[in-house]
Amino acid sequence: MITYRATLDVPPDTLRTVTRWIAAHRRVRDIRPWQRVATARTQALLVLRWFSGSTRIRFLARDAGISIATAYRYLHEAVDIIALRAPDLHDVLATARDEEWPYVCLDGTLIPTMQLHGPKNPSGAESWYSGKHHRHGGNIQVLCDPTGYPVWVSPVSPGSTHDITAARAFALPALYPAAAAGIPTLTDAGYQGAGIGIWHPLRLPANPHLDDVTRNKLLTGLRSVAERGNALLKKTWPALQLVTLDPHRLTEIIAAALVLLHLQRGARRSRW
Repeated sequence: MITYRATLDVPPDTLRTVTRWIAAHRRVRDIRPWQRVATARTQALLVLRWFSGSTRIRFLARDAGISIATAYRYLHEAVDIIALRAPDLHDVLATARDEEWPYVCLDGTLIPTMQLHGPKNPSGAESWYSGKHHRHGGNIQVLCDPTGYPVWVSPVSPGSTHDITAARAFALPALYPAAAAGIPTLTDAGYQGAGIGIWHPLRLPANPHLDDVTRNKLLTGLRSVAERGNALLKKTWPALQLVTLDPHRLTEIIAAALVLLHLQRGARRSRW
């Protein structure tokens, strides 16, 4: 076997912060900490390698000097620890009011998974199969600031769930009061009928009025930055491009990815 040096494209501060979180978790939860087969830093490296390179678990286990079963356990544990730091939607909207954001953007994205035969929904179709994207995965709602930077992610819904349905379950109850306070939400046409304060392009007739066409173009241009938020999450953390773990774990995985993305960006506040 040939050994060689490798570079992990993650800032050292991110590794130190995640290591500190894991070490604090171990001090509180571990009854016999001396029985741990790997250090907190090794566990932090394991989870960061998985997110940044979608590295296979057997390679992570080999490099950490642990069994594959322990590597899975350490990965899930680290994901849970990081996900606990994910921002709450109400806190995000409070920050938006304090910083006087003119609006926020909401968009849905599919996190692909390896799930091939999941449970059926009432119509008889597979719940985790997205007819829109023609693949299995989980529906995640992503809220972005006016610059297109993701600031909140929703719990996962099966891939067959429509964006408006997932938004009604996880986002809209908090977005309505924000809209009443002067912070509307911009969305795409898939959120038709979302309610007052949720601005989306109109479905136009064959001969639309010029005002309606102009309104649609303005909304589309303003909210197009939300696509940047989805791209930032998936391109920064390639593990999100195809998750090979249990799809029900996507809630914690995407929340942890958001926290790590914020660590990458730094602690500075929005510059809007």
